[in-house]
Amino acid sequence: MLLDIRDNVEKTDLGDKPYIANAVIAPYETAGWRTKVDGVPGQVPPVDQISALIGKLGISNDDHVIIVPWGTDSSDFGTATRVYWTFKYLGDDNVSILDGGWRQYDAAGGARAVAPASPAPVTFVAHVQPQLRATTQDVQQALKDGTPLVDARPTAQYEGKVKSPADRVAGTLPGAKSLPNSELYSAKYARFAKPETIAALAQKVGLKSGEKNIEFCNTGHLATVDWFAFHEILGDKNATMYDGSMSEWTRDPSHPVQ
Repeated sequence: MLLDIRDNVEKTDLGDKPYIANAVIAPYETAGWRTKVDGVPGQVPPVDQISALIGKLGISNDDHVIIVPWGTDSSDFGTATRVYWTFKYLGDDNVSILDGGWRQYDAAGGARAVAPASPAPVTFVAHVQPQLRATTQDVQQALKDGTPLVDARPTAQYEGKVKSPADRVAGTLPGAKSLPNSELYSAKYARFAKPETIAALAQKVGLKSGEKNIEFCNTGHLATVDWFAFHEILGDKNATMYDGSMSEWTRDPSHPVQ
């Protein structure tokens, strides 16, 4: 099943057939993929809520889901990796991302439609995989035992020169290494990085094969790009993603920020 998560499709100049033929649509920003929990933005919704959303899209546990973003840049690709991570977190491994998204689909002459598909609701059953979602407590432990922390944000945010509105203060997690998500996706060619490139980048930030590590950003969006590269492409099953990221971490003034 094709899952179109592009935002604002109806506001683009794509003519009378802006949709992907036979695809269900659930825009990343408005469908309910993320929500505010205890004042922290961008969190995965309660399990029953997110499972209901998936079921309403006609997606069951038996369906192979192919997620399609716009494919414009790494941040946009992050919408796909975030939704992908959500399916994985819910225990559904039957999911893929269309590399290049809509850009590659349309360039290849993919079939278009006037309107998205209207599937009948089904039941989606979650089997939560908690090891994929790092918590603040996990980060606190990582600071104690030296577990690598990887900052997926732009370099200026990592260096504290620019602050996201989601964060209380500028800076990064103490001792974190920087691997900007933009290094993992070619905006020019609409392609994700090759395994050998990812391996070189992982080595650059000091990650060892199979070593536990935690990826983070501001709200758990860009971090999934790095997580996808490590966990899914390189096969490092000890990689995890801090959902709350800096927005949650910096809420508590007692938490150290570098």
